[in-house]
Amino acid sequence: MSEKSSNKRRVAGSYFMSLMSIALVLFLLGMFALLMMHAQKLSNHLKENIGFEVVMNSNVKEDNILKLQKQLDAMPAVKSTEYITKEEAIRRLSEDLGEDFLQWLGNEENPLLPSIDVRFNADYANNDSITALKAQLLKNNNVKEIYYQKSLVGLIDQNVNRIGIALMVASLVLLIIAITLIRNTIRLSIYSKRFLVRSMQLVGATPAYIRRPFIRSGVLQGFFGGLIADAFLALLLYGLTKRLPELTIVQDYTIIICIFVGIIVLGMLLGGLSTRLALRKYLHADVDQLYA
Repeated sequence: MSEKSSNKRRVAGSYFMSLMSIALVLFLLGMFALLMMHAQKLSNHLKENIGFEVVMNSNVKEDNILKLQKQLDAMPAVKSTEYITKEEAIRRLSEDLGEDFLQWLGNEENPLLPSIDVRFNADYANNDSITALKAQLLKNNNVKEIYYQKSLVGLIDQNVNRIGIALMVASLVLLIIAITLIRNTIRLSIYSKRFLVRSMQLVGATPAYIRRPFIRSGVLQGFFGGLIADAFLALLLYGLTKRLPELTIVQDYTIIICIFVGIIVLGMLLGGLSTRLALRKYLHADVDQLYA
């Protein structure tokens, strides 16, 4: 009775270690997926705060400025616009200086010009798109000049592209490592049951019949491993959001849910496929190979 109990504990311990190994690998994979999501959202957030200022001539009527603003809003490249009147420009400058700017002008007329502040969608926040739109707007006689930080736009675009390539390469490497680790974990689990496979063959069980419970077990391991990984990821996100509330700006809960579901599905696929591949060796093995 004690030997039977000992065997049960050994099998349970082996199953638990296999399950936790799969969960750990899936957790690392999920953590990297969340990192990529946040990096992408942060880059989009930075790009969508890039824009330029369309400075109008002093004698332009407000109706013409509002008409141009509507034309800009209709463009696919433009995310948002804001019309800044001469009075609003004075107010903002006074706030920045900490004192009333007009008192220094005396009886002089407000020298600041009305303008339209333009923000771009992330896909268009690059020098090529901005330069093309700038050239188009400068053909308008009501526009005096357009101001934007060309060097900053180029720097952000260049760094985002570099980070994107690095993350893609790293994700591919991590996926290969994850597949290898889960496959090896499953193989070790199957190795401990190789004599059971042989016993089932000796009593006339077909390969499909033998594979069925093992694959079911592998899929369940992947499923529960994915659930455990998702639980740790949820705790990680909760802790980070508590410490860094600014993260909510770049979080997309639809994508986060997709990542959580994807981790479970990936765990089930890898668990089932790895089990099938590991079993193939012992289904066609000689007796001598079982002791190797």
